[in-house]
Amino acid sequence: MINLIGALISGLLVGWAARFFYPGWVPMGLGMTILLGIGGSLLASFLAGGGRYGAQVNRAGCLASVLGAMALIFIGRHMF
Repeated sequence: MINLIGALISGLLVGWAARFFYPGWVPMGLGMTILLGIGGSLLASFLAGGGRYGAQVNRAGCLASVLGAMALIFIGRHMF
């Protein structure tokens, strides 16, 4: 249960940071922000692990998660 709460809080913080640093207005609610942050963390972990899940991003994990979430915003805005 603690891991789930930690994932939600970190997802919220990473998603908020990605929305803050992304240029322009990003229209989404709190739930989508949390999912964006969790997705950005998963994307950063996937890319850092060379295509395998489970790899840890040691030094720049938070920054990589924010950049991953910003990439998801970019992809989402250009697909729809």
